[in-house]
Amino acid sequence: MTTNTTEGYVDPLGSSLEDLLDQTGEREEVYGEALKRVLAWQIEEARRQHDLSKSEVASRMGTSRSQLERILDPTNVAVSLETLDRAARAVGKRLSVEIVDA
Repeated sequence: MTTNTTEGYVDPLGSSLEDLLDQTGEREEVYGEALKRVLAWQIEEARRQHDLSKSEVASRMGTSRSQLERILDPTNVAVSLETLDRAARAVGKRLSVEIVDA
């Protein structure tokens, strides 16, 4: 990636998306939101496959439907792993987390 330091211009040609996100300082934010979107989608898909209402899932989790809506909101990244695991278990799944090389 070519950076013109006098103007602060970043030339994106020949660079990866990760390079661009690193340059703009947005990589962690974008990855966090993307991960949450995938998890919310997977929980919602499992809920539909098991023909469960949101109220039933919330009841299985021991929480309110409005709290479940916040958990399923793909832009709300402030959800604990424990809460995501409870949501996954309520729809017959389990949460699996792993650390991989960067």
